[in-house]
Amino acid sequence: MSPTAARASVAATGEWTDPDGFRSPAGTVHAWRQGTNSTLCGLQLSRSRLLRFPHVDWADAQPATGRDADEVREVCPRCAAAMGRRREERPWTRQNPRGTTSTPFRNR
Repeated sequence: MSPTAARASVAATGEWTDPDGFRSPAGTVHAWRQGTNSTLCGLQLSRSRLLRFPHVDWADAQPATGRDADEVREVCPRCAAAMGRRREERPWTRQNPRGTTSTPFRNR
């Protein structure tokens, strides 16, 4: 992870204001470096109509642990990978699609 990527801010599809008057991201969030017009996954902010949140760090917009993530519904997987999320941190688990049989099929 590069030092500039570690300091990424947030761009989101929506916004909401908490009772204290603090503007926070809502909807889908993307990682964004200040001074650029694109997210880390390559979306152009102006064309995709994403809202900028320069006062919100990327870590604060994560639904599992972030303080500004009350209305965040989705985190861009490409931006999360660019920010250093590891493959082992998948939100899903692999299931056995063929049932619970443990012995392989044998021809008799």
